[in-house]
Amino acid sequence: MGENIGAVARAMSNFGLSELRLAAPRDGWPNPKASEMAAGAEYIIDAAKVYPDFTAATHDIQLAYATTARERDMEKRVVEPAEAMTEIKSQTASGRKVALVFGPERSGLENDEIGWCDTLITIPTAVENRSLNIAQSAVILGYEWLCQQDGDTIARELPEIAPREEWQGLFSQLESYLDAADYFRVAHKKPVMWQNLQNMLLRSGFSSQEVRTFRGMLRALWERRIGGS
Repeated sequence: MGENIGAVARAMSNFGLSELRLAAPRDGWPNPKASEMAAGAEYIIDAAKVYPDFTAATHDIQLAYATTARERDMEKRVVEPAEAMTEIKSQTASGRKVALVFGPERSGLENDEIGWCDTLITIPTAVENRSLNIAQSAVILGYEWLCQQDGDTIARELPEIAPREEWQGLFSQLESYLDAADYFRVAHKKPVMWQNLQNMLLRSGFSSQEVRTFRGMLRALWERRIGGS
């Protein structure tokens, strides 16, 4: 909804965040209702980047933190907002591109989108009502981000991590090979199996060179299989 986008932009402006990316906004873009709700953050709305889907929106991202209250049947780190922002401050100070990912108001993030992220952020709430409005979540995370700006952060030399568009190439190649080899023998089990494989590889934190090396290894094995069959 345009109103939610505007409210998130306002929260971003309140707490020193500025780069807003939108993946296939439901009501199209630009949206006048977003500007109406922005209240002083129109510059964020005007500069927002729009992408056709979630994968495109995260093409150059190296680390992604997904906000969700739901438990997921997958292996993912789960942190609370303060811990997440401590990590993100250190990551960004060292030059890494990091994203905070929010899902649609009604449904939240889909499992495949969660699987594309490295870490889950869960905001503690009362068990009677765990669901937060997207703008409320943005306010809480923005506040924790601003709190981290008071102290100095020493930029450390961190290993390079390949951006998401390079991981996408690896995953597309690997999935096509596995499909051809009939690895996913039971069709209805494939989504969970494939999700677990992606999570396992993402946890490795491959660099761009390592992604290329891994893809070359897969290609060599595949060509050997084809040549020997």
